[in-house]
Amino acid sequence: MLTLTEEDGAITRVDWQEGGVDDTPLLRRARQQVTEYFAGARQTFDLPLRVDGSAFQRAVCAAMLEIPFGETRTYGEIARDLGQSAQAVGRACGHNPIPVLIPCHRVMGADGKLTGYSGQGGVETKVALLRHEGAGGFLI
Repeated sequence: MLTLTEEDGAITRVDWQEGGVDDTPLLRRARQQVTEYFAGARQTFDLPLRVDGSAFQRAVCAAMLEIPFGETRTYGEIARDLGQSAQAVGRACGHNPIPVLIPCHRVMGADGKLTGYSGQGGVETKVALLRHEGAGGFLI
């Protein structure tokens, strides 16, 4: 179960739990797109997202949004692009407030190692999302 939160016309959170039943046009659209994603009928999301966090957190989230469906990047690759450390990128990924929509599951450690996942189910959920997308090259 995922709960999406909307604030001021943008999705601001995805939580790994059953939540309230707010019903707005944006949340209905988001629910439809998430359903299509898990049904295999959608590879990208077309939703307004807002990450409330530091400029660095927003930059890491923007970098994750650039990773195509079915592909992965390492923390180190994103770190090089942003001029930061891989550890700092890992911490920012772990604090992604909008998982799945901002695909932190597509980021892994060096040599394709799965180093964790902050969503419910941990690494098993990350593996399931990567397999759903047909991504390869990761080590369980």
